[in-house]
Amino acid sequence: MTQYANNPFQPGMRQSVFVPDQLIAGQLQLVTDTVTVAKAGLFQRGAVLGQITASREYVLSKKDATDGSQVPCAILVDNVDTTDNSQSAGVYLMGEFNQHHILYDESWTLPELTTELRKLSLFLCDSITA
Repeated sequence: MTQYANNPFQPGMRQSVFVPDQLIAGQLQLVTDTVTVAKAGLFQRGAVLGQITASREYVLSKKDATDGSQVPCAILVDNVDTTDNSQSAGVYLMGEFNQHHILYDESWTLPELTTELRKLSLFLCDSITA
């Protein structure tokens, strides 16, 4: 008679180690969505995005843009490569984020970006308030 015990290992299973990057800075509920990121190169997790009005695609928000993307409205969940084509990607629409781990265009100052994102319940915190 063969007996089978509880065995946590199963063929084909892998184990991953989660290493937090400290982008998320608080206990506020995270709200996410899937959007289309425009063909514009490499985007990294934590990039502050704006939506182009005509195409409804997302790009890095630039304060001096005139296509709608000058309004920051989302933070990218994961890295995405749009070198060859636009891609679907996850974005945060609400939450608390570490201001030292977000990526944004140099046309913005951090205080300006903090004020704009606050309107959409995207809160930027520093290491003291995080």
